[in-house]
Amino acid sequence: MSAETRPPVCDYEGSDYQERFWEQGGRAYEDGAEAAALRRLLPKGGRLLLEVGAGAGRNTRRYEGFERIVLMDYSATQLQQAQARLGRGEKYIYVAADVYRLPFASGLFDAATMIRVLHHMAEPEKALAEVRAALAPGAVFILEFANKLNLKAILRYLLRRQTWSPFSEEPVEFMALNFDFHPRAVRRYLGAAGFAVGRILTVSHFRIGLVKRLLPTRLLVWLDSLASLTGPLWQFSPSVFVRATAAGDTPQAAAGSFFKCPECGQALLEEKSGVLICSNGHRWALRDGIYNFKEMAG
Repeated sequence: MSAETRPPVCDYEGSDYQERFWEQGGRAYEDGAEAAALRRLLPKGGRLLLEVGAGAGRNTRRYEGFERIVLMDYSATQLQQAQARLGRGEKYIYVAADVYRLPFASGLFDAATMIRVLHHMAEPEKALAEVRAALAPGAVFILEFANKLNLKAILRYLLRRQTWSPFSEEPVEFMALNFDFHPRAVRRYLGAAGFAVGRILTVSHFRIGLVKRLLPTRLLVWLDSLASLTGPLWQFSPSVFVRATAAGDTPQAAAGSFFKCPECGQALLEEKSGVLICSNGHRWALRDGIYNFKEMAG
């Protein structure tokens, strides 16, 4: 995929998103509701988990049952914040990369998560296909997406306060590189990418400022965890979680392979100097504990 044909990427480089949105933005309820959904859907443990769009590592400690965790994000500065939060060590591998060309060997992971990321995807089918290629057969994939078929959008549409229909299946881009998706469309994307859709949870039912101010966070999270059980029946919440499974076979990479070159797909070998080189001579650097696959090393 040439630079000219690559889908656009939402870049959080240099952003204070973790502090501004999560720590100071009154999002304790949303964070707790997502944690409850992950506890229900995620396997208790495993060998290697891929966290797509890890950001500053807000959710990473919720995957502690896995032996190793790859934190992948497009922003190196977000990964630096995750390092400050989690440390380096052997458990965590930090990778700056483009989700549309993941730098991982085929069939490498036995689980993956993608939370609050799909809503930045202009071409979600391509992103999901890349994730599927990195997963072993039977691997669990936890996907969260922003739901255009939410109650607020339905009411606004019926009252003629918005022009786009929440009932149609095409995504709505409400601001640049910020998309809401219809649940049926997401299930279709997953199926086309090679996933079998399993359990569905609806999340963040009470994402209303007045409600969050009046009721204790713990009570709201508990109520949300009960309401989320209606997910198999209907999806009218702002956020939806899906547990999917990598179906079919995955081409197996050579034994011991971990990274592949995102430019040509060849296996990468790490040099002592901290540079990874493929057989075609493409070079990628490891700097300050972060593998950088956004741009080739000199």
